[in-house]
Amino acid sequence: MQYSEGSIGRVFVLRMDHGEDLIESLQKFLQEKMIESCTALFMGALRDGRAVTGPKLPVVPPTPNFEAYESAWEVFGMATIYPSIEGPKLHIHSGLGRGRQSILGCIRDKAEVYLIVEAVLFEICGLAAERAWDENMQLYLLSLKNQL
Repeated sequence: MQYSEGSIGRVFVLRMDHGEDLIESLQKFLQEKMIESCTALFMGALRDGRAVTGPKLPVVPPTPNFEAYESAWEVFGMATIYPSIEGPKLHIHSGLGRGRQSILGCIRDKAEVYLIVEAVLFEICGLAAERAWDENMQLYLLSLKNQL
């Protein structure tokens, strides 16, 4: 197990409007406010995106199973954001629902807002944390400096 201790810094409430991209909007906001580490909670509706809903097979490295969602889906979720060599790296998991259908997974690439998405971002200060490329897993994984 790894860990790092930090403290809550600034808290932001965001409103993303119809047609904006959730991922792009969050990345732009993080850069503008110079936020390195944070967690975000969000809810609203999305359309026209895709999510990883697990691996195709339980092997390492995993081959992601993608599910597309089109039209309007209700969404709630959370994200963690940590610095990487490429800048802030988001990891977003959410549940999406439309009628009796649901998708639970990791939102990737594009997530267009339908009507509105509200988010609360909690900045975390003083962490020794980063997302580093793991060659074995073929993923950016959270790396913390302290270990138990």
